[in-house]
Amino acid sequence: MVDVLRVPFPVLQSSPSLSFKPRLCPLIPPSRRLHLKSNSLLFPLFSSSPSFFKLPLRCSSPSMPLQLSSLSQDSLLYSRAYWVTKTIIAWNVDVVEGSCYLYASKVAALSVTDNGIQGHDLEIKLEEDRSGLPPNVIEKFPHIRDYRAFKLPPVLDAKNLVKCQLAVAEFNSQGKCRNATGLQLPGVLDELFSYDGPLGAFYSAEAVSLCLWAPTAQAVYAHIYKDPVGGSPLEIIPLEETNGVWSTKGPKSWEGCYYMYEVSVYHPSTLHIEKCYANDPYARGLSADGKRTLFVNLHADDLKPEGWDELADMKPDILSFSDISIYELHIRDFSANDDTVNADFRGGYMAFTLKDSAGVLHLKKLSKAGITHVHLLPTFQFAAVDDEKENWKYVDSKILEKLPPDSAEQQEKITAIQDDDAYNWGYNPVLWGAPKGSYSSDPNGPCRIVEFRKMIQALTHIGLRVVLDVVYNHLHANGPFDKDSVLDKIVPGYYLRRNTDGFIENSTCVNNTASEHYMVERLIIDDLLSWAINYKVDGFRFDLMGHIMKRTMVKAKDALCSLTKERDGVDGSRIYIYGEGWDFGEVAKNGRGINAAQFNICGTGIGSFNDRIRDAMLGGSPFGPPLQQGFVTGLLLEPNGHDHGTKDVEKAMLASAKDHIQVGLAANLRGFVLTDFEGKERKGLEVLCYGETPVGYAFCPTETVNYVSAHDNETLFDIISLKTPVGISVEDRCRMNHFATSIIALTQGIPFFHAGDEMLRSKSLDRDSYNSGDWFNRLDFTYNSNNWGVGLPPKQKNENSWPLIQPRLADPSFKPQRSHILAAVENFTDVLCIRNEYGSTTPVHHGSLASL
Repeated sequence: MVDVLRVPFPVLQSSPSLSFKPRLCPLIPPSRRLHLKSNSLLFPLFSSSPSFFKLPLRCSSPSMPLQLSSLSQDSLLYSRAYWVTKTIIAWNVDVVEGSCYLYASKVAALSVTDNGIQGHDLEIKLEEDRSGLPPNVIEKFPHIRDYRAFKLPPVLDAKNLVKCQLAVAEFNSQGKCRNATGLQLPGVLDELFSYDGPLGAFYSAEAVSLCLWAPTAQAVYAHIYKDPVGGSPLEIIPLEETNGVWSTKGPKSWEGCYYMYEVSVYHPSTLHIEKCYANDPYARGLSADGKRTLFVNLHADDLKPEGWDELADMKPDILSFSDISIYELHIRDFSANDDTVNADFRGGYMAFTLKDSAGVLHLKKLSKAGITHVHLLPTFQFAAVDDEKENWKYVDSKILEKLPPDSAEQQEKITAIQDDDAYNWGYNPVLWGAPKGSYSSDPNGPCRIVEFRKMIQALTHIGLRVVLDVVYNHLHANGPFDKDSVLDKIVPGYYLRRNTDGFIENSTCVNNTASEHYMVERLIIDDLLSWAINYKVDGFRFDLMGHIMKRTMVKAKDALCSLTKERDGVDGSRIYIYGEGWDFGEVAKNGRGINAAQFNICGTGIGSFNDRIRDAMLGGSPFGPPLQQGFVTGLLLEPNGHDHGTKDVEKAMLASAKDHIQVGLAANLRGFVLTDFEGKERKGLEVLCYGETPVGYAFCPTETVNYVSAHDNETLFDIISLKTPVGISVEDRCRMNHFATSIIALTQGIPFFHAGDEMLRSKSLDRDSYNSGDWFNRLDFTYNSNNWGVGLPPKQKNENSWPLIQPRLADPSFKPQRSHILAAVENFTDVLCIRNEYGSTTPVHHGSLASL
């Protein structure tokens, strides 16, 4: 019987030492076949001028079936092998006297049957390299350092082969298949297709150009639409590929229209060639809910508010990053419940442009006192909030106001609509590079762009710089079908970090991204530069920064720092970046490369949040016993009934907390020398906290962001109200709140405050209000209420603590009065004025760093 190898495109380059045995391919029309005579066998191809040479192939035939006793089709759903360079596949198998083969199918026809792996176009024998994986591969993929290395023929046309469904199989010496799996491709894609040229949409006086990086795609089309939704495409344009980049050029009339990409690509989650419809990963404008990408030229004059090009010259002076003080604020929280704001502007960008709303007057007060930067929670296009306001659902607040302060009814009504209302923190990114539509007056067209710029401009005019909260560590969706999936439709299996079985890592919460891959890193840096240049923002806060590689963060910092007013319209040397340097999940202990965790990022000038001072002040950690007390919340001196141990244990805990706070006051510098509670001189690096982790880690003050509360977990006033004894007065709790904010304000390093800390803000003891609606997240800049006692917090995240929460909410003595709130605001601004007047740049003794 004659077997014909099916290769619908050239997969081999010239080599006299290769041989092949073809298999019949009925899927290619006779008119497209090129007939070659080689042992009288037919070799059909798509190429008109290929080079064909001999390969060491294994041929499937009835005389030698590939027996699979314990394997099934499910084996191909796993991707346990890694194509790491053009000539190396890494796989954790012990071949001994057996053999391994690579299989490819352009039409994704691979299957595992009783007769072996069927449906392949190509079958190539792999040779084990006993020297193992090379150092550059181990550096890039440290988690597979012990895998075996298998060599591929150097003349293999890998650039075409990556467009196929791929699998490897292992056989014993009798030809019985013992193992089969799919491949992970980021290594070979980075080696062959790393690209630094233009991506996205580009505009000239005569034309609009599109460029899309999609090296595994078999075909790409751009669907051009006139309207943001509905209707048939005006035209469907095929893109042409050059080395993994697909491009086309269209008329200037495309500007103002919308487009979507149609990408035909093999998707490992379905084992099929899928026709995916996706937005441009470099989208700078969108229709409502990101249904389509808007052709928009951000440099167009009609998208610039008056005076926009001169905004960089109006930025408030920052002599040193040490002078920064940060105020963390959610866009909707700022104005959603503010009656002094026009109803049309509430909860959106334009609320910041008013001159005398309660919220704006409060920001002016903070700016005058010494707050320099407003940190805005996610403002990019995120999921879970409909951009179209008419689709939002509401609960009548007048009904909620009549319910008891400890009632469960409020949270029942809020959670019943929580996925259909206007509220979410926004840590579920869909597209990183375009403003969120729900905060704009019109989510279609360029309105969101203009209003975002007006917000930045307005904040600048009242003396505040703007920090954007960026979430590059994960994406909301994956796969070929989810409407919110983008990157995983364009290059499946590349942008999202996968485990050793080939499934997406979810340690960040969902769909971890892989900044260790070149084009993921590039997308992150390009996105940062776009926000800095096109929106003139002044800083970036990185969510779960520890899940991003240190190299990426340093390159991002350098790229931003290189921006100049003359060339880019912004002074990049004044852009401050910081983030959460937590070290956990698959990246912990440099599991995927050197990550941007606290101890790795120090020395770069990039800031990280100091959880040591937070936990020492409040007690325990956000994940420990809720009643565990700390330095500020009454440990030893105001016992709340929690069993901390003996009095001697409590004294030691309090003394240790004092040491941690002292190091924090000195910006958590690793070289700061203090006399500890045992009377010994120690450096910050030698003072230890939980898990024997050093307290001090920073090399310079601006690498430490000191805080006691943030959007995560309970507000400062709430955690104080939970941890302190029930019997103390509300005045005492207010003083503790002031004590805590004062410590943070007077530390060396960067002080960071959650919006409302200065107003005794409460979320009714909600520990995670990301989806708790306007009701639990209310801010009142008229100072009439701090939002305490608006019902039991949502059941999902708080039910276990309801027995502790309910009696506190029911007790009217816990609720601050307007006089308490006014005093808190005054005390807070007074302390900020002290910091601002004396300057945080005043040198602070921190030991001899030279001795480190």
